[in-house]
Amino acid sequence: MTYDIAQLDYPVQETFPALKQALHSQQRALLEAPPGAGKTTLVPLALLDEPWLAGKKIIMLEPRRLAARMAAKRMADLLGEKVGQTVGYRIRQDKNIGRNTRIEVVTEGILTRQLQSDPELNGVGLVIFDEFHERNLQGDLGLAFCMETQDALRDDLRLLVMSATLDGENLASFLGDAARITSAGRAFDVTVHNLPRPDRFSLVNDTVRTISKAIADESGSLLVFLPGEGEIRKAQSLLNERYANDPHILVAPLYGALPPQEQDKAIAPPPKGVRKIVLATTIAETSLTIEDIRIVIDCGYKRVARFDNARSMSRLETVRVSKAAATQRKGRAGRMQDGICYQLWPQAETHALAERDKPEILESDLTPLALELSAWGVHVPEDLKLLDYPPKNAFQQAQDLLFQLGGLDKDGKITAHGKEMMALSLHPRLAHMILTSSHRNKNDAALACDIAATLQDGPLLKGARDCDLRTSLAVLHNQAGSTQNIAKGALHRARQTAKNLKKRLKISDTPPTSYLETGRILALAYPDRIAKQRNNGQNSYHLSAGMGAVLPDSDALSIEPFLVIAHMDGANAQARIFSAAPLHIQDIENNFPDLIQEKTETGWDKRTQSVSAARVRKLGALTLKSTPLRHIDPEEQARGLCYGIRQLGLHVLPWTKDSDFLCKRVEFLRKRDDKWPDMSEAGLLNTLEDWLLPYLNGVNRIEQLKKIDLDAALLSRLDWHTQQELAKRAPTHYRVPSGSQIRLDYTNPEKPILSVKLQEMFGEPHTPCIDNATIALQIHLLSPAGRPLQVTEDLESFWQNGYDSVKKEMKGRYPKHPWPDNPIEAQATGKTKRKHV
Repeated sequence: MTYDIAQLDYPVQETFPALKQALHSQQRALLEAPPGAGKTTLVPLALLDEPWLAGKKIIMLEPRRLAARMAAKRMADLLGEKVGQTVGYRIRQDKNIGRNTRIEVVTEGILTRQLQSDPELNGVGLVIFDEFHERNLQGDLGLAFCMETQDALRDDLRLLVMSATLDGENLASFLGDAARITSAGRAFDVTVHNLPRPDRFSLVNDTVRTISKAIADESGSLLVFLPGEGEIRKAQSLLNERYANDPHILVAPLYGALPPQEQDKAIAPPPKGVRKIVLATTIAETSLTIEDIRIVIDCGYKRVARFDNARSMSRLETVRVSKAAATQRKGRAGRMQDGICYQLWPQAETHALAERDKPEILESDLTPLALELSAWGVHVPEDLKLLDYPPKNAFQQAQDLLFQLGGLDKDGKITAHGKEMMALSLHPRLAHMILTSSHRNKNDAALACDIAATLQDGPLLKGARDCDLRTSLAVLHNQAGSTQNIAKGALHRARQTAKNLKKRLKISDTPPTSYLETGRILALAYPDRIAKQRNNGQNSYHLSAGMGAVLPDSDALSIEPFLVIAHMDGANAQARIFSAAPLHIQDIENNFPDLIQEKTETGWDKRTQSVSAARVRKLGALTLKSTPLRHIDPEEQARGLCYGIRQLGLHVLPWTKDSDFLCKRVEFLRKRDDKWPDMSEAGLLNTLEDWLLPYLNGVNRIEQLKKIDLDAALLSRLDWHTQQELAKRAPTHYRVPSGSQIRLDYTNPEKPILSVKLQEMFGEPHTPCIDNATIALQIHLLSPAGRPLQVTEDLESFWQNGYDSVKKEMKGRYPKHPWPDNPIEAQATGKTKRKHV
């Protein structure tokens, strides 16, 4: 090699002796180095000529495409070479690798693709996982696969995990007691100014005001963190307007969808005498050194994709950054000199931030992961050594979808179709769409490739309100009208994706003559997002998966009775549709005969308050056709009536005091023993078919319910032995000392009540109990006229401490009734003294 990194001065260089020794003597090592230490560019170069590498390649996994390109460029510069010689990179749709390349910087699933095709990683001696603290799903998966390769196939393969902010002790243990090496950082002092936190509506405006303040008060260029592309474009517009006449201010956006050349402009040093304002997403948090940055402005938010398992869709959420991310962002100001960081939240709120971001495997769409694992020979994640395991329900849902798409068999093993899906390096939904279309005809296959490319790399239109996917397809082929709102970076990648897919399938890349079949083809990928227009509104739709979705007001698609939805936001009860295509009902019938069910469906007619039934054809929750039935099966009729009762409430049943009393007694025992049936209102409604159905024979209208025997229906929930136990443990009446049988009150299941005249309790020294003498009754002592005198749960204490005062007050008012001095020894009675004598 023709380089000498010893002449450089980076903190990470002090770790090289220990790092080389560790990798010489063992397979795995962990390097902890803060931002600015130089680990990304110097470590691969320092290890390139180690004897144990023996001329083999180094693969370094970077979680971001921009960071991968920049790391390769920086290393090549240090060697005095061009990228593609000793150092190269591979990212999706772009690679610069030469015959003599020894260091490959890769990202976006490239490593897992290599492992799936060549588990031994022939020709590779070291795999480096950079910025592992980001806990990218592909990073987690790649590390797990590499560890298996080490254990089973390649004991000479080395693994190096590099991280800036992570729990190093736990990670070293996970790696099998790997050598743990720590590097000091090289960060200059950063002064932090905390400002009031803006709400989400004023976020951009408050950030721009802070930028203006920093421009006026401080020197140097600025790096501004905003949640996403939308906020960046709005801030860029405001700043360009504010500094339109200032040639010394350059505003540069930096986010993933930008074309590479525009990303490079944001990173490159500004012209002499010019201050640069870089508006960035999380893409600039790690691995990048942006020249001349002295000021960081952190809005405190970021945008993340989270998968909603209940709706089987990802949604974008704007969330607070973690403490680790805030530290990373702040550190960007101190890479080259002392810096300033403006944090748009009060300092006290820092303590409430999460320590670090959640691993992606806990919140992502797991369908690609499930397919990857099955291809690797793993059917349950626990069979692989992972730092975190995905939620079981979410993983099962992913496997179910893959089975529906034909990618897995019923045992969870990958099929031939699944292997073809893997080879396309697309989301399994899109891969299935392309492969199924390619089996039909070339035109379908070509359009499927265009659709997949548009969805994989879109949106192609910035801030567009047009939800018709066909508009984006027209943009893809230069067939749209205005080009003002086109996202050039996304468009470039989409065209390249479409071209590569068609080349792989050996079909022509000529533009289609029509986009009429878009919905039919898109439905192959999203059968669960086929939507039917509701009757109550043109822009409101009901999906086959059961949820609701709405189009923006006045969208042209709102005239369509059926849609298939490609992209929607599931954050609200009614998902917002962002991208969809029209669909004909006949296409649904032709595409999904195996998924369509025909059955009798019983319902409830609110107008007539009676049972209705129809023969329906359904795709999931979506009714495609419904034919009313005149004659209803008696059991289905009874089930329909149960549905009606649920709509109206239990009060429509012929309740009596005894039926209500029975339920309360059972609920009293259920609070103490869960073997008893739930006879609360909610419990009875949920189980109507279990106890009421046999008593609804011949009943099909609400007014006919009055003839059923509700007491018998409720009692049917208890067998004979349970009824005997009920009578013993929760009796209907309690025999008091006077001989009267007093009905108990179970309204409060925690404290059953015995309401009794005081004189009828004479001679009873202890509090009466039920439920095998375990539950004391709450005694409501009454006057001879039946009015409340005293409430007690301790009768003995009342006789000793409360009776005398009650006696003094009542004796003059009720002289004909006995008021003995010693009530415990007196004879209980419900009569006057004269009758008693």
